[in-house]
Amino acid sequence: MSFARLGATILVATSAFAAPAFAQSQIDNPECVAPANPGGGFDLTCRVAQTGLEPHLSEPVQVTFMPGGIGAVAYNLFNTTRTDDGSAIVAFSTGSLLNIVTGKYGDFTEKDVRWVGTAGADFGAVVVRNDSDYTDLKGLMDDFAADPASVVVGAGGSVGSQDWMKGALLLREAGASPMDMRYVAFDGGGDAIAALLGGSIEVYMGDVGEMVPHIESGQMRILGVMSPERLDAPFAEIPTAMEQGYDVEWTIMRGFYMGGEVSDEDYQKWVDAFEAAYATEEFAAVQKERGLLPLNLAGDALTDRIAQSVATLREIATEAGLLGN
Repeated sequence: MSFARLGATILVATSAFAAPAFAQSQIDNPECVAPANPGGGFDLTCRVAQTGLEPHLSEPVQVTFMPGGIGAVAYNLFNTTRTDDGSAIVAFSTGSLLNIVTGKYGDFTEKDVRWVGTAGADFGAVVVRNDSDYTDLKGLMDDFAADPASVVVGAGGSVGSQDWMKGALLLREAGASPMDMRYVAFDGGGDAIAALLGGSIEVYMGDVGEMVPHIESGQMRILGVMSPERLDAPFAEIPTAMEQGYDVEWTIMRGFYMGGEVSDEDYQKWVDAFEAAYATEEFAAVQKERGLLPLNLAGDALTDRIAQSVATLREIATEAGLLGN
């Protein structure tokens, strides 16, 4: 399987649940922790929970922010201090799983937390300011091929993160070495977007979902979406990297975990709420509004998918030279 194609195997199918939509889980002070600063993908993920779960929880979900290490601070906290906190879920993405695989979250593994539910599927996006000289992906790829260091790329993650990986895939496709990429790391997508708008970087390796408000405001332009096929509105006019002739895909799972010592009763309350939400048209509307596609997995189904995804990401990381063979 090619390096460019492996990311797409993380998302294979969607699932639907038939739990009663009228059921409400009784959770005191429900909280969604976005492990980065406001404005990025983790913020988006928590907003899906906040809005989409509202009819299915006894109280509204409050969103809090815990930046640090692209999720490392939160992952360590919920593996040490808040291991049994039944009121809180934490946002994660495929990038979080990659960080676990490459050891950026310390010695903790994917087996140390409880995987609760998903918010949906997102896709990588190659983003520039609206006044950028780059008007299509070809112009950027030509510059990558001629002199990778001539383009300043930035994203919310360090070398080896999923956002770095998106850039690495593009450079490989352009015939250049990923290690030649001039890359600036930020602590979350919100900071990277601010740097793009401020002119500190030229290209942002982001995610489609977090781009909705910025595309609507006319501040940014997406050169290409790293999805297998063209997406629906509001991205229907944006070509994929594939259709522009570049064999690059990156699919992102977005979801939530809890501390590993959360009781079965508290864990099941959240699982029930997600399953009830998945059965409604309202939750699908929230996903679409946030630029996500349906990927509806909760409880054991999500835990099984996490195990599959981690195995795939370990293969990707090894091929990229991020892990020993």
